[in-house]
Amino acid sequence: MRVLEKRLPPVLLVALCGAAGWAVAGRWPGPVLPEPVWDAGTVILGALGLFVCLAGLRAFARVGTTVDPTRPEGASSLVVTGIYRFTRNPMYLGFVLLLAAWAFRLGSLWALVTVPLCMLWLSRFQIVPEERALRERFGADFDIYCRRVRRWL
Repeated sequence: MRVLEKRLPPVLLVALCGAAGWAVAGRWPGPVLPEPVWDAGTVILGALGLFVCLAGLRAFARVGTTVDPTRPEGASSLVVTGIYRFTRNPMYLGFVLLLAAWAFRLGSLWALVTVPLCMLWLSRFQIVPEERALRERFGADFDIYCRRVRRWL
């Protein structure tokens, strides 16, 4: 399955999952929660997702390392400060939170199914190869970081 590794840019994956959620929500609206719950979920998850994504980007920008998910071997620094003290993948976590916010906006529990599917794809085909490259690049420092900080939360 290595042929699928790093082939689908994470932003495109999230967009595809969002489109799938929209299609599913339109076809099978399914059970819905009261509208205030959906609205609150949309705002809270959306704001949190945006904050987490931007915090990850900012940390990378501070040290001048690449944000290109297709070339993790090009990383010039191992970022372990800021938001990276709490999650090894804040940008992906932010994307997933934004996808969940979109599912809440659609008002369909079925659309929420795209969230764990997106996380599974990201974990297997994006994060695992990135971690492999970072381990080769930064060695024991990366291993220590992985023992201290979880992949997602």
